[in-house]
Amino acid sequence: MSQGYTVAAVAVVVVATVLVGGFGLRISRTTSDFYVASRTVRPALNAAAISGEYLSAASFLGVAGLVLLHGPDMLWYPVGYTAGYLVLLVFVAAPLRRSGAYTLPDFAEGRLESRPVRRLVSVFVVGAGWLYLIPQLQGAGLTLKILTGAPYWFGGVLVAVVVVVAVAAGGMRSITFVQAFQYWLKLTALLVPAIFLLLAWQGDGRPRVDLALTSVAVRADHPLYATYGLIVATFLGTMGLPHVVVRFYTSPNGRAARRTTVVVLALVGAFYLLPPVYGALGRLYVPELPYGTDADAAVLLLPERAVGGLGGELLGALVAGGAFAAFLSTASGLTMAVAGVLTQDVLPSRGVRHFRLATPLAMAVPLGGSLLVSGMPVADSVGMAFAVSASSFCPLLVLGIWWRRLTPPGAVAGLLLGGGLAFVATLVTVSGAVRSGWPHALLAWPAVWSVPVGFLAMILVSLATRSRIPPGTNAAMTRFHLPETLMPRARAGAPGGKGVTR
Repeated sequence: MSQGYTVAAVAVVVVATVLVGGFGLRISRTTSDFYVASRTVRPALNAAAISGEYLSAASFLGVAGLVLLHGPDMLWYPVGYTAGYLVLLVFVAAPLRRSGAYTLPDFAEGRLESRPVRRLVSVFVVGAGWLYLIPQLQGAGLTLKILTGAPYWFGGVLVAVVVVVAVAAGGMRSITFVQAFQYWLKLTALLVPAIFLLLAWQGDGRPRVDLALTSVAVRADHPLYATYGLIVATFLGTMGLPHVVVRFYTSPNGRAARRTTVVVLALVGAFYLLPPVYGALGRLYVPELPYGTDADAAVLLLPERAVGGLGGELLGALVAGGAFAAFLSTASGLTMAVAGVLTQDVLPSRGVRHFRLATPLAMAVPLGGSLLVSGMPVADSVGMAFAVSASSFCPLLVLGIWWRRLTPPGAVAGLLLGGGLAFVATLVTVSGAVRSGWPHALLAWPAVWSVPVGFLAMILVSLATRSRIPPGTNAAMTRFHLPETLMPRARAGAPGGKGVTR
């Protein structure tokens, strides 16, 4: 592939990101604009922004790579990523918006009236955000290395710099426009080449794709268990992802939050029709990849291999630009969420100035991690972040919204046992200390056991500490479940605990 076309495509995406972000910055005039876009983002725009940040490196590169490596069993990834929004729609979207919170720690403190719970939730938000950021930076490094020959570290550093500048300069109002633009760019970058790839496949006589082919690396010693672990993590983990949750606080009201989620289901579902096409055709046109370690590169290499010539080079450049948009949009949302929590719960002062100081810190740790950890498919890395989210935030949100008896000690127990054990399992898996057998399966896909542990711990400890039920529980539950038109006019405060409507 011509490096010139690829460099030009990536440069256009970076410049467009800066320009669109600059437009958002021009209309971002207040602190409320900066943190929650003044809670005025309408469903269509918000859904495009959520889809833009949600469709990450795992979606753009990783799903196709796993289908290439392991066949149709990996279609559970896009199914789970999409179905997670259905669970979010039913249980969480509207009540979470009505909570008046800005972040998950805000919600936890407002619901349980406990600073220790807030601090613990903050730790998990930062940890999950960093865990999710690492594969975005790894994907950027892989993309530029394969397509331009640049050093592996360069792509991650480039994404980190652009994201830090965009987030620190414009905040939520600016990032909303950037992410909405990047969703449509990513969809176009996969859809247009996919059409030409299918035409090339038809022109070659529609050769049979052998999806039964397996790689030399075994997916798991217990594939059925691994599949269930993936399903539980993706179905239940979406609702707690910090960069997804924070976007619902920008909706005008609970009804708009629900409408946003419905539109997200349509946009994400449409996008996920495309990566399996790349994974299947990769078996034909890049057959060497299942036996290497860079199966995530299938999406990047297919246009040149299948179409060839100038057309293949131009289509490959379009794909490269879309991949970079994926890294930028997801990294922007995650950085926004993590920097917000660091500003409120770690730095000594709050406000826009300190948020801007927290933004480089939010990116520095995962950037270092992406340079130290490599070789794991990006979809698997993201799946681990989903497992941690499902094991910690899912029990907290579902029980906090729907069960009056949840107590602060119960929340702490569930977070530590469910989320904590899932996080430890993730670290052990990444370290490579356990590589086979049931121990590996249980640690690599912990959601099957860690999610029930989180729920049971919260329920049992809460029942044992009934005297610790917060006095404001009835008021909080009423606020979550009654439409805004039936509630007295709420006081809107600033983010950081004080932003929780009381």
